[in-house]
Amino acid sequence: MHHFLIGLTHTLGWAGSVFVVLLALAIYLSTVGGTWATRTPGLDVVVSLFTWAPWVIGGVFGGKSGLVGAVLAEPLVLVVWAFWHEAMHQQAARGPRIVKFINRTVGRWQNHVALWVTAVALPGFLGIRLIELVCWPPLIWLLKFPKYDQTVWINVSRQKFTGLIGHDLIWCLYCDWMTGVYSLGAEMLRNVESFWCPIRYYDGPKCDKCSVEFPDINGGWVKADGTMANVEQTMQTFYGEGNRTWFGHESRVKLTVKGEAIEGGEAGS
Repeated sequence: MHHFLIGLTHTLGWAGSVFVVLLALAIYLSTVGGTWATRTPGLDVVVSLFTWAPWVIGGVFGGKSGLVGAVLAEPLVLVVWAFWHEAMHQQAARGPRIVKFINRTVGRWQNHVALWVTAVALPGFLGIRLIELVCWPPLIWLLKFPKYDQTVWINVSRQKFTGLIGHDLIWCLYCDWMTGVYSLGAEMLRNVESFWCPIRYYDGPKCDKCSVEFPDINGGWVKADGTMANVEQTMQTFYGEGNRTWFGHESRVKLTVKGEAIEGGEAGS
């Protein structure tokens, strides 16, 4: 029991420290802020400070107690900040809100539990963002893949929407960030797939579903019953002049392959 109480004390101590620091930072960003925090690379720093950085710092310096304390503190900061922000905007809090509508539609506890279920995806999106930062630059250097302006994707702006406050705002910013991360990852993956593997799948329904995110499936990839000669010719057609963007990318000009007008061309992104 003695060891348990000591461990609990350490855990609560870490949780308290992380809570105070993160809540102060959240209030600062809400009141002072700055455009630097709304787009990469500043946004990456902010996301790190509110997610994995406290886990690492707590684990390294506080061991298990530090890690658990950091994990416990973060959702508490979210809840307390949401109440504070709504208290600062009482008129908007009394008006129409997303949370009110969904609570009425599906039930209060169902809505809130479902939101926290989506938070489980956070490590996955952090992993995708890490891949974008670490793996893409070498492909630019090695293969001359397009050098994207990542600020176009990795930014948040819903904080500017009038009347979006507290609970609604923080979850909308979460969606704002992860949608950009996902979209940039899909954009990069289009280049990877079309460059290395421009062959349609044998599974027709898979082609139909995946063509939404990978339009080159219906815009230049070789049919499943084609030959490797067709594949090589397609790669020569689309990449022989040095362009490394996926076939349907806006940077390409019209080309004609086997009598069909499709996207192709020279300039990269």
